[in-house]
Amino acid sequence: MFDRVDRGGDIVRAGAFAASLAEGRAVPLLWQHRPGAVIGMIEALAEDRRGLRVVARVTHPTAAGLVARGALTGLSFGYRVRAARGARPRELLALDLAEVSLVAAPMQPLARVVGVSPSIVIPAKAGISTAEASERARSRPSPG
Repeated sequence: MFDRVDRGGDIVRAGAFAASLAEGRAVPLLWQHRPGAVIGMIEALAEDRRGLRVVARVTHPTAAGLVARGALTGLSFGYRVRAARGARPRELLALDLAEVSLVAAPMQPLARVVGVSPSIVIPAKAGISTAEASERARSRPSPG
């Protein structure tokens, strides 16, 4: 979420991910920020008016089951700070996105999985409606 203080005292500002996203690098989907624990793939990343929107496919069976049951709903981002100002709260103005993780307790409490389909998990910091997420999932070809 943009413009909301997280548990660490940081505020991500709109546009903070823009330069990183423009580079078009692959960003892994991880389990609890663990580098060797890839649990799926990111299909789309974009900033919208509320925050960073992530569309991902969870391919790890255990993780997918937890998300589908609503037992794992946290979303977190690993990043390097390119530009910031202030302290407590620190405003994050430019970030280099390194990874996206499904987590039990996100640093930003509003960062949650907001839509799930049988084959696609759509986590989003920006928060899209479940109906919108379901429609998007239905419009995608099934994995095969």
